[in-house]
Amino acid sequence: MQISTASVLITGGASGLGEAVVRSVLQRGGRALIADLDTVRGEALAAGLGERALFVQTDVTQTGAVNAAITALVNRWGRLDAAVNCAGIAPPRRILGKDGPLPLEEFSRVIQVNLGGTFNVCRLAAEAMAANEPHPDGERGVLINTASVAAFEGQIGQCAYAASKAGVAGLTLPMARDLARHGIRVMAIAPGLFDTPLLAGLPEEARHSLAATIPFPARLGDPDEFAALAVHILENRYLNGEVIRLDASLRMGPK
Repeated sequence: MQISTASVLITGGASGLGEAVVRSVLQRGGRALIADLDTVRGEALAAGLGERALFVQTDVTQTGAVNAAITALVNRWGRLDAAVNCAGIAPPRRILGKDGPLPLEEFSRVIQVNLGGTFNVCRLAAEAMAANEPHPDGERGVLINTASVAAFEGQIGQCAYAASKAGVAGLTLPMARDLARHGIRVMAIAPGLFDTPLLAGLPEEARHSLAATIPFPARLGDPDEFAALAVHILENRYLNGEVIRLDASLRMGPK
């Protein structure tokens, strides 16, 4: 895949890791559809990036909304070449807290957004990609999903989040095998601690404390580093069916 000629759908693209991927795709001459619930930020970002960026308000858990985003992209640029799933939520909550057990609906909501939303985008994007004229090597598209190191080392209060991201990691190989006959590659990135809006609300002392747990480089990850890996995955045709940790050798403790 040549990014300079590619059209890429990025969920959660209005901020954080997703925004970094959007900017990276555009810097390399590609086109990016920003799919996000945040209309204000999404529209402002697209307006500032020019004609090769498009925003569509999108709830990844809703089939109609995802199809509308894909249709808008195809109508504008002709074909969908890749989808990068960065949308997600991470509400911290212990299974048993002072106010009782974790409500089942809260657990289900995290699974619905992080795992169900990722699968929803993948299945609909794959349908659109399967109709593409293949590249000379047979490739028709690429799907990149965002897991997390919490999939392997979930911390206290992360049962729902860790379960959802473990599901994303677990989807990777069987989805790659399912879609191989269509010429669609599937990869996942499992980021560690990154400097995103999710962590931006923490006190500076807490941010330094988190950074100190990272072996090297001893700092929070830069979203541009996540985007650089996503771009490499798009371009490297032999990467398929794998989860890549991007965590500076961090291994999460219990809390």
